[in-house]
Amino acid sequence: MSQEKANINLTNWDIVGINPNDKNWTSRDIFCFWANNIQSLIGFSLIASLYLVYDLNIIIVLASCVSAGFLVATLSYIIGKPSQKYGLPFPVILRSSFGVAGARYIGMLRGIAGLFMFGVQTFFISKSIGYLIRIFIFNINDAILENEMFLIFLMGMDLIDWFSFIFALITQFYLFKQGQNFIKYILNFSAWFVYTGLAVFVIILAGENSNEIINAFKLSVSTVNLVSKENLLALISLTGTLFAFFSIVILNIGDFSRYVKNSSENFKGNFYLIINLIIFSFASVFIVLGADIVMAKQSLEVEQLLTNPTDIIGKIDNSYLTIIAILFILVASGSTNLIANYIPTQNVLLNLFPKSLDKSSSGLLIVTIGLIFGGLWLPILSQSGVLSIIDTIGSFFGPIAGVIIADYYLIKNQEYISKDIFSDLKSGAYFYSGGWQIKGLYSMIIGFIFAASTIWNIELRFLQSFAWLIGAIVSYITYYLLASE
Repeated sequence: MSQEKANINLTNWDIVGINPNDKNWTSRDIFCFWANNIQSLIGFSLIASLYLVYDLNIIIVLASCVSAGFLVATLSYIIGKPSQKYGLPFPVILRSSFGVAGARYIGMLRGIAGLFMFGVQTFFISKSIGYLIRIFIFNINDAILENEMFLIFLMGMDLIDWFSFIFALITQFYLFKQGQNFIKYILNFSAWFVYTGLAVFVIILAGENSNEIINAFKLSVSTVNLVSKENLLALISLTGTLFAFFSIVILNIGDFSRYVKNSSENFKGNFYLIINLIIFSFASVFIVLGADIVMAKQSLEVEQLLTNPTDIIGKIDNSYLTIIAILFILVASGSTNLIANYIPTQNVLLNLFPKSLDKSSSGLLIVTIGLIFGGLWLPILSQSGVLSIIDTIGSFFGPIAGVIIADYYLIKNQEYISKDIFSDLKSGAYFYSGGWQIKGLYSMIIGFIFAASTIWNIELRFLQSFAWLIGAIVSYITYYLLASE
């Protein structure tokens, strides 16, 4: 009797289970992971806007940060637990839920979003680099910038812009391909570097303005009618907004929890997100209020409170402060690009082409496609409605998570068969039907319909912030009902 042989090698040394002896991440490292997720221009602007633009009580916003943080931390721990236990990245975990073949293509939904966002995020990173170059040239001789070579534009970018963009791509590729220990170093360095930067800003802005800033804080704190229908609705809405901000990272948290020493460290590290949110939110609002007071004293005309750090820097005329701020923005943006876009996409590509790609070649592919997406951002993509397509793709993330959770905890009883997860033998536990777990696919699609309806149906737009959760719950229930038969 002939022995059954696998047709496709599903093993790649970069996505196999991590040796327990090599798991060296602690709760502190996961703390830094979450710090890097929130330490971005978008994160700063979002939290500052919640406090100030919408004129909400600080107590309500802080409660929203805690509730959203608790929800994200809980889901991240639950989804990341199988990866921590078996040392497997997100795309390999998918094999249990969608089959060894299905996982390769379902994972690409996350990969497409990651490729696009990597290119676009790199484009915005390059704008800061270009700004630094122009400051340097201007300080040497501002007439240089009037040279004809700097006035020629290609696809909306001049020579400095293109140099900055390509430099950003190459630098990220070199740094990000160094392996897990160096990645951990980057995340730890970036987290504390940015928090140090925020502290410096707070100290500089406080100066002689501490009393005014504290008084401004007090005006935003009120316990009058704290428990009311309006505040409850605001709490729910803000919780949804903050949850949506982190939702893209929750799905592939296993790409990082696979390196954590044990489940206890993973649990503590995820719940440190709440501490991150509290620290970052207070720092953000303090900086915004302080900047507003400084600009008022300098008689600078500002129609409304500025919540974007780049706008604040542009208004406060201090070259040294500007350079320092841009450096912090670069570090924060680069590390966010690493964990939200580069690594998740890389693992998806390694799972899609396990025999053809390694970390270097997959990184080159990401950078090349990122060059295309980033280069086309200004002339085409920013005006094409492609962001709506990416949002629609994102509607699959919650349903995928729901299937993973139901499969691992309810159907598989928290046990995977390690040898079969890298096998496409028909007798393998995860081969299912031609390599596809049809029940997982059906569940994901049904969850997607519910999640995407909050985007497509204008009458359901008020639920859009909870699209991830809605899709996850629907697919979770559906998969359990189908797979438990």
